[in-house]
Amino acid sequence: MVRSAWFIALGMCSVSAMAQMTPVGLWKTIDDKDGTAKSEIRIVENDGVISGKIEKVLDPKARPDEKCVECKDDRKDQPMVGLEIIRGLKKADGKDLWEGGTIVEPSSGKTYKMTMTPIEGGKKIEMRGYIGFFYRTQVWIRVQ
Repeated sequence: MVRSAWFIALGMCSVSAMAQMTPVGLWKTIDDKDGTAKSEIRIVENDGVISGKIEKVLDPKARPDEKCVECKDDRKDQPMVGLEIIRGLKKADGKDLWEGGTIVEPSSGKTYKMTMTPIEGGKKIEMRGYIGFFYRTQVWIRVQ
């Protein structure tokens, strides 16, 4: 009986840890150039596809009514809060890696191909954006 309870408790702990390896949740973005917090991004999954929107702007220099004036697609002139910056990511088979999507950098309007990898047990996520052979990496911190 004690042995069964121990295995059940152990199993529940491992399920909880595995659940955190998903990118779904609220993330604080950290600028890879100056280390400051810039925004909070809500990442969701619909039918196996990951997307993410700006939920809150943390940059004290940002205007409350700021829009994505540099965006080149349907996001042009859309408000920053609510702006979908991540589109089309899908989980790689057998890996804690999401790939095949894009991320837009609102300040420049550049769109990067991207990969996303949960790290540190899902407490952080490594975001890597690519243009050709050049890439940038940011580590975001889980808020919830």
